Amino acid sequence: MIKKYALAALLTAGSALSVAAQNAPSWMRYPAISPDGKTIVFTYKGDLYTVPAAGGTAVPLTLHEAHDFMPVWSHDGKSIAFASDRYGNFDIFVMPATGGTAQRITYHSANEFPYEFSHDNKTVYFGSTRLDAASNRQYPTAYHSELYQVAVAGGRVKQVLTTPAEDVKLSRDGSTMLYHDRKGGENSWRKHHVSSVARDIWSYDTKSGKHTKLTTYEGEDRNPVFADNEKNHLLPERGQRYLQRVQHGRQGPCQTRAGDQV
Repeated sequence: MIKKYALAALLTAGSALSVAAQNAPSWMRYPAISPDGKTIVFTYKGDLYTVPAAGGTAVPLTLHEAHDFMPVWSHDGKSIAFASDRYGNFDIFVMPATGGTAQRITYHSANEFPYEFSHDNKTVYFGSTRLDAASNRQYPTAYHSELYQVAVAGGRVKQVLTTPAEDVKLSRDGSTMLYHDRKGGENSWRKHHVSSVARDIWSYDTKSGKHTKLTTYEGEDRNPVFADNEKNHLLPERGQRYLQRVQHGRQGPCQTRAGDQV
């Protein structure tokens, strides 16, 4: 009888270990799909890898002792921008999508994180806490970033917005920008967060300078993207259980779960 109980306990422990192994984190983060939909670039343990969207072997793009992450595709699929702390803080780098030498294009002491290429692929939009307008600042804070733009070859940085605009996406003609705001210092990895500082999705008219709020949900609305017809904006939110479609400032569920094709 004792042996039977011992065997049962051993099998239970082994089953628990097996489940734990299956659920162990793989540390694959920040996936970005290429414009043609054929390739995914992602971060794994501080390096960038590409893998066919249909499945296959992942190939390293960077092998560096520094931390490389947040890859962003150019619209022609030829280049990838990413953040790396090769010189202490995180700077913006650009490299060929097929691999090769990464070129550093920002040199500030503040951390900088890439969001998007311009519609003509000549510049990169990125977020950083470099210099805010005095009228926006009530007290010093490091989590309210500003939006900047820099040429892919490097050079002088241009400030685009002095208010936080994260995960920026541009329309094909560059006339409209989607972004989510940042009202407070809430951790972006927190799940099911509902409060007055939860993020919302906005559109920005790059010609008129008008900002339009697109969401009113009391929880997190983040990571906006343009649909193929550029009329609908798809938002992965609501506890990451289904997608929301926003059109012309109106919002509503599109009855699809995260991972479904839309």
